[in-house]
Amino acid sequence: MPAPMADPLLFLRRVCLIEAVSYLLLCFVAMPLKYFWDMPLAVRVMGMIHGVLFLLMIWFLLRARIEKNWPPRRLWLVFGASFVWFWPFFLDRHVRQWIAETPAG
Repeated sequence: MPAPMADPLLFLRRVCLIEAVSYLLLCFVAMPLKYFWDMPLAVRVMGMIHGVLFLLMIWFLLRARIEKNWPPRRLWLVFGASFVWFWPFFLDRHVRQWIAETPAG
C-alpha cells in the first residue's frame, strides 16, 4: 500500500508565506541591487527562486481544490494575494482557520 501524500494544505500555507518573503526580497533587495548598483545577477537568482515558489504554490492550490475540495473563491483569494506583497501575511490567519475547518481525508 503506497504511503499517503502529505497534507497539501499545510504545504500550501508554508509555500505561500515563503513565496511572499521571496517576493519582498525580489522587490526590495534584488531590484535595488540591479538598478542602483548594477548587479543584475541578484534579480536573475532571486527571480528564479521566486518563480519556482510561485509555481509550487499553484501546484498546492490545485491539490487543495482536488484533494480537499476547497471552494474556487478561496483559491482565487489565495492566488490573488500572491500579487500584493503584504497581503499573504494578513491572509495567513484566515488560511490557518480554513485549514482547521477542512475535514481530514
